[in-house]
Amino acid sequence: MGDWPAADDITIAIALDSWRPTPGTRETVRRNAGRHLVFTDNALIPPKWPALNGSWRFPPPLGVQETTELSTADQVTVSRHLQVPEIRVQMNRAPLRDLSDPTTPPPTPADSDGRSAQTFLVDVVVRRAGERRRATASGRDIYAVTAPLAVEAMARILDGRLHRPPGAAAPGDLFDAPDFLRSPSPAHLTFTEAAG
Repeated sequence: MGDWPAADDITIAIALDSWRPTPGTRETVRRNAGRHLVFTDNALIPPKWPALNGSWRFPPPLGVQETTELSTADQVTVSRHLQVPEIRVQMNRAPLRDLSDPTTPPPTPADSDGRSAQTFLVDVVVRRAGERRRATASGRDIYAVTAPLAVEAMARILDGRLHRPPGAAAPGDLFDAPDFLRSPSPAHLTFTEAAG
């Protein structure tokens, strides 16, 4: 959102070229079934079913993908620190089919760092009064990018590079988001911002 104090809505579009889930992911899906919330009209509410299907034009090389709306933790954390009444999340359908197929194998290493060959892209569009801003993060292996982000967060906490709001805080409250997302680049994550 940059210098915008508020926005009309945020769409978080996630694309994976495939999803080979870990046993932990499968267990999380099983335990969380039916316990999801979405952020709409300034409130976290149970989603309407069936989920809305649509499409999203991702940056190259993915292009237009068929998507399904879903709920994620992003709707909780983003609504905690940004003033926006609507936060929608959608994911391309191919990885969701992989996730729902019990025969899909777990991830396997494809390089010397142990990362899988999976690629991912998170494309976020913020709208306000007819203007649009876009930020995109992409990389390989959604599981392997978690550790560098966690280590970066811990390093910033320990060396004092964080904002300290009172009470519980979302990551966006604690860190300068663009600077934080550029820190693991380019080995683990590529981050870009654009208007329009």
